[in-house]
Amino acid sequence: MISLRRLNFARAGRTLVDDASLQLHDGWKIGLTGANGSGKSSLFALFIGGLHAEAGDIDWPATWVVGHVAQETEATERPALEFVLDGDVELRRIEADLLAAEDAHQGERIASLYARFGEIGGYAARARAAELLHGLGFADADFIRPVAEFSGGWRVRLNLARALMCRSDLLLLDEPTNHLDLDATLWLEGWLKTYPGTLLLISHDRDFLDAVVGNILHIEQKNLMLYSGGYSDFERQRAARLAGQQAMYEKQQREIAHLHSFIDRFRAKATKARQAQSRIKALARMEEVAAAHLDTPFSFRFAEPAAQPDPLLQLEGAAAGYGERRVLSGLQLTLRPGERVALLGRNGAGKSTLVKLLAGELKPLAGVRRAGKGLAIGYFAQHQLEHLRPDESPLQHMVRLDSRPREQELRDFLGGFDFRGAGSASADAPCGPFSGGEKARLALALILWQKPNLLLLDEPTNHLDLEMREALNLALQEYEGGVVLVSHDRHLLRTTADTLWLVADGRLTPFDGDLDDYADWLGRQRTAQIASGGDAIGKDERKQQRVQAQADRQALLEKRRPLLKEVDKLEKQLAAWQSEKALLDTRLGDPSLYAAADRSQLESLLKRQGDLTRQIEQTEMRWLEIHESLEALPEPG
Repeated sequence: MISLRRLNFARAGRTLVDDASLQLHDGWKIGLTGANGSGKSSLFALFIGGLHAEAGDIDWPATWVVGHVAQETEATERPALEFVLDGDVELRRIEADLLAAEDAHQGERIASLYARFGEIGGYAARARAAELLHGLGFADADFIRPVAEFSGGWRVRLNLARALMCRSDLLLLDEPTNHLDLDATLWLEGWLKTYPGTLLLISHDRDFLDAVVGNILHIEQKNLMLYSGGYSDFERQRAARLAGQQAMYEKQQREIAHLHSFIDRFRAKATKARQAQSRIKALARMEEVAAAHLDTPFSFRFAEPAAQPDPLLQLEGAAAGYGERRVLSGLQLTLRPGERVALLGRNGAGKSTLVKLLAGELKPLAGVRRAGKGLAIGYFAQHQLEHLRPDESPLQHMVRLDSRPREQELRDFLGGFDFRGAGSASADAPCGPFSGGEKARLALALILWQKPNLLLLDEPTNHLDLEMREALNLALQEYEGGVVLVSHDRHLLRTTADTLWLVADGRLTPFDGDLDDYADWLGRQRTAQIASGGDAIGKDERKQQRVQAQADRQALLEKRRPLLKEVDKLEKQLAAWQSEKALLDTRLGDPSLYAAADRSQLESLLKRQGDLTRQIEQTEMRWLEIHESLEALPEPG
């Protein structure tokens, strides 16, 4: 059991939680919620020793093993499978002790270690690690790849697998689904349901919370409040409390009336049995959701598009891919105003490739992409945040986009995305230091301002908290244009999409069912994959993907190689010059040099010292420029 007794903790002198007392029982699965900056991650830091309480106590059994996901991943040459196995610290310790005992011929010690090895499931450890990697989207060929070869998002998955490999009593997971697709999210959901220990989970995915946790621990106004049930139960309980406050109640009534107009409008169009009905139910529940989010700092709406061509965009017999490699073929798709399409499919099936084709970032390898006259696309890609200018503020981004409106109009618009007032994330602050969530909000704001009539959203909720997700959900409900959505947030998919399309086996086909049916489809695919001993995407396609991945990696290495070579040369020059300058500085520190009648030697030494100083400064500047160029290139993975 975890006991909090009059607990107080703070960050940078600011109290986050004050005088909190409660008990969390062994085996509970608890969702930790609260606004950004309220103290969720700081509470985790208390458990792993990264933060100490200002007052009070937080206690749990001394024998408990605490598992958590590391924030950084060393670029090691260690194979992925071995890296994940390292998460079971006792397993690795026994393996090392066994080697030492066998070298020393300690018979009794060896027998004792093998007994413990069996008790902790050591003989099945590799199979367990492989299952974790498969579940999180890794292929068999990835098991032997060095960790250093994986890109940032995949390293996050490796860290997650390593944390799950730990046979922990208390597991701390902070936004574990942020870098996962829907397939891996559903697998992780199933794994956590069977986790036997105590779970503390920070997540902005409401469906994920509802499926996994049985209690919500909410941080609000420096208090810790424990609610029974999942996230939806928490919303209802909190809504009931907030509705008792008169000012909140009046705002609630206006929001509920607004939501009812969405429900009525959709009900009139609801002709597509199962998914239509599920969306009506989801919209009806939004009455309670709205009440629980009355104090949200976000409030925005999509402006009406300047034009609504019909159709907006068509694909006729189109193929999409990279270079000579086709990822998708035979694409037939017509997008009309008001149509909301969600793309489903396993990781690597080609969802993002299709969205890039729709956005015009990729030209069709075959067939036709036909845009309607007046088509205006708003495209949110997974790499969208990289296009922000780190030295510019949200207001400067807006002025660069559209300098016609008055400054106050732009400030009011940004205020709806919580860029207001003073602080580290104000409308006037450079966005470079912003968090991932703050940058995502700014990217969405820039898209909304342009009045698109077709939205292409590829994982738009990554990094967004629950309040911002609900605000985006509401805005999409009344948006009049077309929407194509890729997301692992099932709540957003259920309440936004009218039509589901499946990307699989290089094709795009309508999916006849709802998200529950899709989860069943994924289960059948996974079973078939295990039974066949490989991926379900086919040997030829896997081979093509490996060849293309190797080609992409080689091209990236070709870009990096001359830079790395120059860095090596500069570092050798700097070492030689700095060594020479150090000797010069020592000689120039000799008083007798200045007393000599012949000053030619002194002048020569001073001139050389000045030349070396300039050369060192120039070379250091060039060294920094090259490293900035290297950092701008994606990691070879």
